[in-house]
Amino acid sequence: MDRAILIRAASLYVPVMVVALVCLQRPPQRRQMAAILVAFTWMLPSLLILQIINLHFGFWKFHAAGGLIRSMPVDLYLGWALAWAAIPTLLMRRLPLGLVIAAMFALDLLAMPLCGPVVELTPRWLIGEALALFMVLAPAQLFAHWTHGDSNLAGRAVMHVISSGMLILFVLPESIFAVLHRSSWDGLARLPHGVLSLELQALGLLGVMGVSAVQEFAARGGGTPIPLDAPKKLVTTGVFAYIANPMQVSCALVMTGLGIILRDGWIVAVGVMSLIYGLGFAHWDEAEDMRARFGSHWEQYRRQVRPWWPRWRPWRDPSVPPARLYFAETCGPCSEVRRWFAARDSAGLEILPAELHPSRDLRRITYDPGDDAPEENGIAALARGLEHIHLGWAYLAALMRLPIICPALQLLADASGVGPRTIRRTQQCEVSLQAPR
Repeated sequence: MDRAILIRAASLYVPVMVVALVCLQRPPQRRQMAAILVAFTWMLPSLLILQIINLHFGFWKFHAAGGLIRSMPVDLYLGWALAWAAIPTLLMRRLPLGLVIAAMFALDLLAMPLCGPVVELTPRWLIGEALALFMVLAPAQLFAHWTHGDSNLAGRAVMHVISSGMLILFVLPESIFAVLHRSSWDGLARLPHGVLSLELQALGLLGVMGVSAVQEFAARGGGTPIPLDAPKKLVTTGVFAYIANPMQVSCALVMTGLGIILRDGWIVAVGVMSLIYGLGFAHWDEAEDMRARFGSHWEQYRRQVRPWWPRWRPWRDPSVPPARLYFAETCGPCSEVRRWFAARDSAGLEILPAELHPSRDLRRITYDPGDDAPEENGIAALARGLEHIHLGWAYLAALMRLPIICPALQLLADASGVGPRTIRRTQQCEVSLQAPR
């Protein structure tokens, strides 16, 4: 049999058989499965990016016909991703992370020269291997390590956003282009620069809701979007106070929007199909799971919040005390903002002087969610307050609270003269909390 066929078959089926045999011998636990899944979702886009870099710099060459994506055999691509994602978690979970990464990297260094004639190594192939280590293997195993140990939730949430975004906006279109033997990315270059910039900004705004939902899962639910690492508490705050499935809605909108920008009907169809999937099987599966985990609390929430069509006003759990937003009465700009909030019909939100905080002196505008979640301050607190007004303000709040944007806005606010200052707590305050008439 042709050696090239054997190499391509072995590159996929050997990792598949190893993983299957290990799973049959020792079924993986729930968190192991979650770790494998997140590592695999990181591998797929990062390996494809590595291949695009390889096409430019020539670390290695692939000699194969048929079943290619960016000139890389799909079987090698999937086998490489599966091996690096699953084998460490299944066979090396008791070893230190650094040793696991070193062992898998050494295995790859041994395997690559054996893949000829499908893979032809050039004198610069070790540079490509180094890039694979730092771009693909190490981040994926760090992601898996955090997931398996249920640690660094903030880091996991960021990596979920990156990997999911790359799967939706990059891997999926690339897969469609590979199947159809064409490319639609060139269509972006034909658009006027100003038009393209506006369209990409609009696409980013469509994704805000999904990113904010991942952030809310981590901050208020103690979990992530994947079912194997789901939130430990029912999340009904933030964007979830307006719509029950913000990530599915955001995914469908982003895919449809990307298809429109690229003028590609197949990508638009994927967006529509994701909507149909969410309304069908995903809806039924989610309902069974959530009912089993949260019972009547979830049923009460879903009676008030629709899965795909948002409310205009937020739903607030009646069993939870109102949230509190504290403003310093002795700060002129803060007082103006307090009066602005007091004039709005905020749902489940009390506006109080910072001087009346029950336990400590405050240094910034402070938001107490009232449900035992940590307090937030500054721009993040202001955004939390906006979530209690209506959908328009809540969408702006979701944008304001994103990881890079929120610190940048806080820095601008501090530079504008409304930075932190200590507000001494008092026992009595005679300032009216009502809006001026």
